[in-house]
Amino acid sequence: MCAATPRWSRPIWAMRKHFKKAAMMAPLTENTLPQIVALQAERLGYGAVAIREKALGIWQTYAWTDYFQYMKHVGAGLLSLGLKRGETVGIIVNNHPEWLFAELGVQSLGAVTLNLFTSSVSDELCLALNRIQAACVVVQDQEQADKLLDARNKLPHVRRVIYIDPTCMRTYGDNPWLLSFQELLRRGEAFDREHPDRFSAELQRGSRDDCAVMILTSGTTGLPKLAMLSHRNLTAMAAAWIEAMAILPGENWISMSPPAWIVDQMWGVGVALMGGMTMNFPETQETVLEDFREIGPCLLISASRFWEDLASRIMVKMSDAGWIKRKFFNLAERIGNRVVAHTSRNNRVPWYLNLLHRFAAVTVYRPLLDRIGCAKLRSAFTGGHPISPEVIGFFRTIGLNLKQCYGLTEAGGIFQIQPDDQVKLETVGIPLPGMQVRISEDQEVLVHSEAVFSGYYQDFQATEAAFQEGWLKTGDAGYVDKDGHLLIIGRKEEIIRNKSGHAFSPDFIETRLKFSPYIKEAVIFGEGRPYITLMVNIDFGNVGVWAEERMIPYTTYMDLSQQQAVEELILSEIKRINEQLPDVMKIRKFFLLYKLLDADDEELTRTGKVRRRFVYGLYIKLVEAMYRDQTEVDVKAKVQYRDGQIGKVETRVKIISL
Repeated sequence: MCAATPRWSRPIWAMRKHFKKAAMMAPLTENTLPQIVALQAERLGYGAVAIREKALGIWQTYAWTDYFQYMKHVGAGLLSLGLKRGETVGIIVNNHPEWLFAELGVQSLGAVTLNLFTSSVSDELCLALNRIQAACVVVQDQEQADKLLDARNKLPHVRRVIYIDPTCMRTYGDNPWLLSFQELLRRGEAFDREHPDRFSAELQRGSRDDCAVMILTSGTTGLPKLAMLSHRNLTAMAAAWIEAMAILPGENWISMSPPAWIVDQMWGVGVALMGGMTMNFPETQETVLEDFREIGPCLLISASRFWEDLASRIMVKMSDAGWIKRKFFNLAERIGNRVVAHTSRNNRVPWYLNLLHRFAAVTVYRPLLDRIGCAKLRSAFTGGHPISPEVIGFFRTIGLNLKQCYGLTEAGGIFQIQPDDQVKLETVGIPLPGMQVRISEDQEVLVHSEAVFSGYYQDFQATEAAFQEGWLKTGDAGYVDKDGHLLIIGRKEEIIRNKSGHAFSPDFIETRLKFSPYIKEAVIFGEGRPYITLMVNIDFGNVGVWAEERMIPYTTYMDLSQQQAVEELILSEIKRINEQLPDVMKIRKFFLLYKLLDADDEELTRTGKVRRRFVYGLYIKLVEAMYRDQTEVDVKAKVQYRDGQIGKVETRVKIISL
């Protein structure tokens, strides 16, 4: 069964600009990513902004010529350090322009990059860097440098560590293993003066089919694999997005996802380069919303957790607002709900409802969207993990054009999105131009396109297993509806069958639970069991505010999560969700976990996905208690703190029945 590839509709004015832009873009697709930077520098020069970064409250800009020069000096500097074609470089950085300069500088020499999460602990970094035998590593700051210095004897292949932020690095000056990014640029300038044709020669040797980046898969079921993506993969995906969304040069993208995630790779070194967009880097994670308002990005893709957290914050703030504001918001929400219901069914919106909706937009929606920095978004997408349709519906109700999308690292990024005139809350839309999607006999989603990866690094068996007759196996179960929209049921390997044989996806229940502003994480159990049970992480911030308003004293997360009033709060939330679920999916028992699930404890992946099997094994005593007559369980456990120290926890966890 195949999903029909649609004709992507857009206004005539956009099509005219698009055809002109397509003619310019055609030769770009035949080049490597660094070669595209060089071509864009020739075309756009100093006349267009390629990168904008906020530092100390002021936006600093880089023209396309500047972009090329920085890439060139990084590449030449690495040549002076002896980096060779085919070698690999690890990059452990935050969202800053130096990420792009470093990555593209490495790729311009025919070397390959692997971005790693800055939140990773030393052992994780060493494991990944040794797997690729990294010749050099580019790190953000002292914190990342210290992680590698502490494990230097475990990194025999690393010749140099290059740090970007010199803050607190003065005392490290005598260490020959370390080199500042500024010194690398100076070496690059000097090398280029002495060997003026060397960098250009290396740049031109690059081929579209060369491996450009390696990306760690999420690793929810075991050791993460290393997916190899070529320049062809990334440029093919970029071309599809530019065509589908009619992206114009100079439009804004704000970089807020980790560079180690496929989305910022797909966009930062793909769409933004080929589309001539401006990449914007916020000052800090804490200033993202403020910087949003100043930049006004036109498009945004973010993880489902971002939208879930944002919806929770809005709902909590509105519940704390004055009586008049609450009434206005509730009225506007009801109006928006009715409009969304009409449009999702392709029904005509009555004139009086249209009039009310415009009034609500002026008085409620636009001020609210402006407050959260989303007023200028023409399209926003959520991906990375299933999300509750209620979250999508909530944002569409308040006027934000939020839609689901779908993709995976091995497919080169996001390949399935919802066009503006075909939004369905429960689906992930239709394929991008040039992408083919079909459903196998056992309901697995298969994809075929030029963007599909070339394989897993040094893992022939896993690469062979990833394909079926040339089609990439996504590992997700799904089906295509009558309108050609894809619905994802869940991970094939995570489909649960209860004792009576009924099958369902845990994601279906978990995403609905996480729409509650008081539930941060939810993990469903029930494989081979007589009923469904649940483990809950409360949202410490929102539940904390709720407790303070009711004069409920608490100290730590563990203390708050075990309060009887909090148990009753979560119980009421689960009862509300249960009313929306079929009988076989209803939750019968649950417990509130005494700690937050943490990537440092290997309970989550670095992208925030639950490692379900690991969590089940870790908390099996509590899970088993829910299938017995126990009402309380005494727990003694180890907890790893941020500084690496191991502590012990002793508490009593209640098993709560519904």
